[in-house]
This record gives sequence, C-alpha cells and structure tokens, in this order.
Amino acid sequence: MIFAAQIPNAITVFRIVLVVPTGWLMLQEAYIQGFTLMMVASASDALDGWLARHFNWTSRFGAAMDPVADKLLVGTMFVVFWIQGHIPAWLAFIVITRDVLILVGAGTYRWLFERIDFAPTYLSKANTAVQIVMLLLLLIYLCDVGVISQLSGAVVDPYCFLLVAFLGVSSGVDYVVTWTLRAWRKVRTR
Repeated sequence: MIFAAQIPNAITVFRIVLVVPTGWLMLQEAYIQGFTLMMVASASDALDGWLARHFNWTSRFGAAMDPVADKLLVGTMFVVFWIQGHIPAWLAFIVITRDVLILVGAGTYRWLFERIDFAPTYLSKANTAVQIVMLLLLLIYLCDVGVISQLSGAVVDPYCFLLVAFLGVSSGVDYVVTWTLRAWRKVRTR
C-alpha cells in the first residue's frame, strides 16, 4: 500500500521529465509530436490529481511538485514560443515574472517565517488552466491541420493573449498582497 501511495508522485516526476523532450520538440518545430507530449502531460496531470484525491494518496511532495511540474512545462513552452515569435515578449514576461515572483516570495516567506502549505487559489488555478488552453490552441494552430487551425489562431491572438495577461497579473497581485499581509501579521506578532 505504501508503494501505491507513491504513484501520483511518480506521475508528477514523469511530467517533469517530459518538459525536456517537449521543449526540444517545440524548438525543432515538431509541433505535432510536441502536441502529443503536451496531451500526455495534461492527461498525467489529471490522473495524478485524481489518484491523490480518490485514494487519499496525497503528500507534501505531491502538493509542492505538482504545480512546479505544471509551471516548468508551461514556462518552457512560453519561452520557446516567444523565441520563435509566436507569442509577444510582453506576454512571456508576464507569465515568467509572475511565477518567479511567487517562487521567490514563497522561498523568502519559508526562510523568514514558517513552512508553507501549498494551496493554489481559484484565481491561480484559472490562470494555469487558461495558459494551458492557450498553449494547446496555439499548438493546434501551428500543426496546420486546416480550418480548425485557422480558428485556433484567431482565438489565440488577441483573445487568449489578453486573458492570459489579465489572469497572470491579477493572480500575481493576489499572491503578493495575500502573502505580504500574512508576513506583516507575523512580524507584528513577534
């Protein structure tokens, strides 16, 4: 039973490992293969979450590394697509800066105050979901499979770009304000 409880963690590690070949395929403009790996990563994300909740196979490792796996894949794809000119620099900057600020803020809070319970907000979950949908739509566009690709491209630019930017800034500000206030309360009680 102890082994079975580690299955969600193993799936999360597998998803982290997928970041390298997915990024490499995107750089090589092998978009259909990259899309396939992205779908495998998405399915594995859903599977590890379901297993953890359904069988109560949760762990601190899984709670911490599951969003890290998502952000590594999403961040890698945003950087690659920015390098290739498929997304604007300002959007890649918002996405990457938000994640770096949250990571640095969480590390600083842990170092100065206490251990952090990893619990993304609904706004943050929406942000990640919209980022992934945008990336999948962009991949469909880049796979050039006819009308569906043309429709995907029309939705990605400008609508998905604007929505990702709005949610990225909003959820980033939400995290900064929430954790700054929490840190301020900790300082005042000392």
